[in-house]
Amino acid sequence: MSSPPNEVSAAALREGRSHRQTRIVFFLGFGGLLFLMGFLGISAISALSDIRVREDGIRADYLARERVLQELRANIYTSGTHIRDFLLDTDEALAHEHSAQFLETQQQIEDGIAKYRTLVRAADKQSFREFAQELGSYMHAITPVLNWTPTERKDRSSSFVQNELLPRRMSALSLADRTQKISESQLDESSHEVTGMLESIRARLLPLLAFTIALGMTLAGVALWRLLRLEAEAQLRFDEIVSTREELKRLSAELVSAQENERRRISRELHDEVGQVLTAIMLGLGSLGRAIRDGNTAEAFRELKLVEDMTLRNMSVVRNLSLLLRPTMLDDLGLLPALKWHAREVSRAGPMAVEVEAEAFVDDLPEEHRTCVFRIVQEAVRNASRHAAARQVRIQISERAGSVELSVRDDGKGFDPAHDAGLGILGMQERVKHLDGKLEVKSQPGLGTAVLFTLPLPTAHQGTGERGQLQEMRPA
Repeated sequence: MSSPPNEVSAAALREGRSHRQTRIVFFLGFGGLLFLMGFLGISAISALSDIRVREDGIRADYLARERVLQELRANIYTSGTHIRDFLLDTDEALAHEHSAQFLETQQQIEDGIAKYRTLVRAADKQSFREFAQELGSYMHAITPVLNWTPTERKDRSSSFVQNELLPRRMSALSLADRTQKISESQLDESSHEVTGMLESIRARLLPLLAFTIALGMTLAGVALWRLLRLEAEAQLRFDEIVSTREELKRLSAELVSAQENERRRISRELHDEVGQVLTAIMLGLGSLGRAIRDGNTAEAFRELKLVEDMTLRNMSVVRNLSLLLRPTMLDDLGLLPALKWHAREVSRAGPMAVEVEAEAFVDDLPEEHRTCVFRIVQEAVRNASRHAAARQVRIQISERAGSVELSVRDDGKGFDPAHDAGLGILGMQERVKHLDGKLEVKSQPGLGTAVLFTLPLPTAHQGTGERGQLQEMRPA
């Protein structure tokens, strides 16, 4: 059976709020995930750029030192060659040329030392200082030979080359080699430093990457769960629609059957009651005519009396049928008199007593509300009389918080509303649902039945009418 409109509206509001919250959570989650992914990408690119700049700087620094060291090595070796040629050459012009070349090479060595001093690192300063001192001692030892006379060069050149020039040059070159090795070791240290930077970046980015992956998996799981839930809700709604459609088909068939039964009952009442009485009236009129023709006055008056009684009886039957279909007093006098009349008629026709308690405002209800209340009371009282074998029925109508509250309680044998609800209860629920109300049937076998329903009032009818308790009791 379909849910009441107010429950459906509340469920729709809750579902809409849940969908909005879900969209907000997904928006924030996926936005945060994209932000983390962008942050990871930018951090990685920035770190790689820093490492690249650092690596290029290390390489450029090393190549600059290496280039200066190579020039120094070449100049040291060339300086020795110039001194040797100066000492061994007997031509004074050539000797003077070698001397000039040596002085030029010496200047280049001094420039190279000054340039390397700007490139040397703190860890390389001691080795470079020793190298510079040894190179200065080397230059200081060989420079005086430029002032030797040709005779001194001839007598002392061989000894000087073997004992001073070559050993000192080799010593200076060995120091240059050692400085180069220190520079290479520093290059290795710089490479390890770059590796350390990579490890640091990896250590910093890995937790963030793990968190991003975990967040992505969580969002994927939540999204999958939500999709499955929406699929289940869609399937549930589809099943409800199919069930409602089948229920509407069944209800339509039952309504058609009830309509046919009602027509059959009215037809039977018309045939059995009205038709027979009309036939009897026709027979009585025929007898009356014969009595008048025969001049039998007493017989004529007797037949006239019979026709009059049958006419009154027929009028009563037609009146009862009309009131059963829709009491005219419901339109002419209002809801409360119609309820009192119905209670009186039911109490008069059987052993069941019906009591009505209603506030005076009921006669100010809109037309649809009056009809709905009367029909539900009529159906509930009929069920209590036909099916529950009740001895007493209590009808209460009141206004609470802008709504009409009605209850019909009986002391009958009761039933199970979950399994034994019939067409009458379905009809009552459809009437209340049409006015956005809520109906509830409470009953247990052996404990009687209570039909409770609430109808919201239009704003123009809320709080109207004088509050007073009107009661109508008709004993059995």
